[in-house]
Amino acid sequence: MADGGGIRVGVLTVSDRCSRGKAEDRSGPNLTRLVLEEPRLSIKEVAHECVPDDIEEIKKVLLRWSDEDHLNLILTTGGTGFSPRDVTPEATSQVIDRLAPGLAHRMMEESLKVTPLAMLSRPVCGTRKRTLIINFPGSVKGSQECFHFISRALPHAIELLMDSPKVSDTHKAMGAHHQQLQQDNHDCSRRFNKVDLTRIAERDRHSPFPMVPMDEAINIVMKQTEHLGTDTVNVEDGMGYILANDVLADSPFPPFPASIKDGYAVVASDGPGVRKVLGPVTAGVVTSSIVTSGHVMRITTGAPVPSGADSVVQVEDTELVESADEGQTEVQVNILSTPNPDQDIRAIGFDIAAGELVLSKGSPLGPPELGLLATVGVTKVPVYRKPRVAIMSTGNELVGSGEIPQAGQIRDSNKIMLSAAVTREGFEVLDLGIALDSPDDLQAKLKRGVSEADVIISSGGVSMGEKDLLKPVLEKGLGATVHFGRVFMKPGKPTTFASLRTGSQKKLLFALPGNPVSAMVTFYLFVLPALRKLAGHQFPHLTKIKAKLAKSVRLDPRPEYHRAVLSWQPDDPIPVAQSTGSQCSSRLLSMRTANALLVLPPRSDELIEIGSGSIVDALILGPV
Repeated sequence: MADGGGIRVGVLTVSDRCSRGKAEDRSGPNLTRLVLEEPRLSIKEVAHECVPDDIEEIKKVLLRWSDEDHLNLILTTGGTGFSPRDVTPEATSQVIDRLAPGLAHRMMEESLKVTPLAMLSRPVCGTRKRTLIINFPGSVKGSQECFHFISRALPHAIELLMDSPKVSDTHKAMGAHHQQLQQDNHDCSRRFNKVDLTRIAERDRHSPFPMVPMDEAINIVMKQTEHLGTDTVNVEDGMGYILANDVLADSPFPPFPASIKDGYAVVASDGPGVRKVLGPVTAGVVTSSIVTSGHVMRITTGAPVPSGADSVVQVEDTELVESADEGQTEVQVNILSTPNPDQDIRAIGFDIAAGELVLSKGSPLGPPELGLLATVGVTKVPVYRKPRVAIMSTGNELVGSGEIPQAGQIRDSNKIMLSAAVTREGFEVLDLGIALDSPDDLQAKLKRGVSEADVIISSGGVSMGEKDLLKPVLEKGLGATVHFGRVFMKPGKPTTFASLRTGSQKKLLFALPGNPVSAMVTFYLFVLPALRKLAGHQFPHLTKIKAKLAKSVRLDPRPEYHRAVLSWQPDDPIPVAQSTGSQCSSRLLSMRTANALLVLPPRSDELIEIGSGSIVDALILGPV
């Protein structure tokens, strides 16, 4: 998009107190974070400076960033009010070549829906050469809201300034997806600030959330997902963790020449023939005896090879010549084969050399890996911390699985199903219970989840019904950023993903649809990869393979994740995919026995169905 393959951004904080170190600059770093986390912007670098409320100081930075550093985008925060020292708009006006009144109008229009005091803000937006300059308010809240109001327009604005070849592509896409872009014009901060949840008849009849393509939704989730940091656990407790550091062997293994077979330690140059038995040497015992020509020692697998011996002959290649003590002691044996030097002996360091890389950072710890760690003497293991997951169902109609439903009620299956899926992956679950369809109860349970867990999963309450309150509660009640609220997929269209920060920690919130199948499918596609990435997995997504359709499948207008059972025919490397039947999102029976999701494209004029025997992608859900 910009020179060097990414957008170069400058964030300028204008504040007398912050520039003198008498107040903490919170708006500038927050804007930097928002820019870096904005999925529509491909960021190369972000510069940040702080200057006093002085026209010449502000101009100096704006001119340097635009004329010398050639930044693509400059965002200022602070100095846009009515105070005598608020001069950022005046400084910006003296720098820009052309006004961009649409951006300022958009910010003002939407800000007035949040607070009438927004009329006292005086933002100036414009361009200088190929740099776009935008004034934001000085508060964290105000600058963040204004950034969200215009963020969707920024990539195309920069493309236009850079005379990018992507401009024509963008215009074509706008024409092809006009309806979707109309929905995109509704900003997330606009959605619920004026919603009165008690005025049912006046609720939105169309979702204010744009329909996000599947690939974009997954990319947004993964971009917002960060490792949780590291911890140290006992090696006995390391199962299922991801190793956080490389592990090197501090000594060789085996630490001594060890016998590979049960047999006799011999001098290879003696060849075959009758030999006198000096005695036994067993695993765990180091003998002081020395094997000399004409002599052997009986030896067991894993025992240290005694001095003087350079070969081991397996017991099957010998015969007894003489014994004593009523058969309890071997006196002489006959070596029947011709031994070779180093035969059936593991040399020092044969398995693991001193200093050898035993396990790499990012390795999943399973039984073999834990065995290796024990072999090299590791007792404490550096690992990535596993996320704690809070799970909540929503709906006035739900009762616990052990209760008897009354009229109009149903048993809650989602919570136990999602909890089992999370537990199977080795993560701890916090049960938030069933939330009523009320803002207060939803908010209380979500806040508990945010305070006690790293990831919160809810099901239900995200569609367009009068009791679907999750999205406004997330934004208004928790102050979370909703990254998307609808996905172009089937099942799971109303899937919602949000995040918020509490101190230095980011919490991820997945509001899944209430239909059981939708909840499970979106868990596998969005939540599980995020949990795995949080825990340090290098390859967090579901395994994808090719599969052959057993029967033809009629396509849906949306991309569909079709539940299926994979099976292999003799001598055929590609499995056959058998549909689980009706794919209705409420029909949990369609998940029973399913071990894959078939990735089917949306219906088009050219493609209405996929025929029997066609090859499609299949995402693996479990054992196959």
